[in-house]
Amino acid sequence: QVQLVESGGGLVQTGGSLRLSCAASGSDFSIMSNYMAWYRQAPGQQRELVARISPGGTTEYADSVKGRFAISRDNTKNTVYLQMNSLKPEDTAVYYCNAVRYPMTYPMMIWWAQGTQVTVSS
Repeated sequence: QVQLVESGGGLVQTGGSLRLSCAASGSDFSIMSNYMAWYRQAPGQQRELVARISPGGTTEYADSVKGRFAISRDNTKNTVYLQMNSLKPEDTAVYYCNAVRYPMTYPMMIWWAQGTQVTVSS
């Protein structure tokens, strides 16, 4: 019953900004009970972790986006965001929202959103 729905992708010029949203739905699902993360995958590349936020609010970022991107959440809306500033062409990728249940369960409970395209023009 859990669903993650992304929005906010699009085309932007170098130096511009975008904000991605990931809205979670499903009874008894709370983003505060999950590690929430943003991944991205460029053509020919492996999917990489961009940013994540713990249930306690601790954030981590890939070195390539540190200082430019910010992950945040609105707990009342069950929504996680990725604010992307100072965008570069190398940020062009499909971005995926991800949730992993915490505390860890066995088997692990993992959800993925459908992905949204971000294209940064030169």
